[in-house]
Amino acid sequence: MKTVTVHQAKTNLSRLIREALEGEEVVIARGPAPVARLVPLAGPRARRRPGSLRGKLRVGPEFFEPLPANERAGWE
Repeated sequence: MKTVTVHQAKTNLSRLIREALEGEEVVIARGPAPVARLVPLAGPRARRRPGSLRGKLRVGPEFFEPLPANERAGWE
């Protein structure tokens, strides 16, 4: 973990972003107190494709059976 001051962070922001993308955690401190952490965002999400699970999941006939009375009471 690397700690830098606010002034150092402003001066070297591009380099610090590159280091964060490479996996290093960068902490920005105001004086001796840490105030922020620079970490990469999660990667872009894949687009959803309707029907992509077709044929991979199976719902048995028991799914359509009524719930037992003791389980149904918890929902009411």
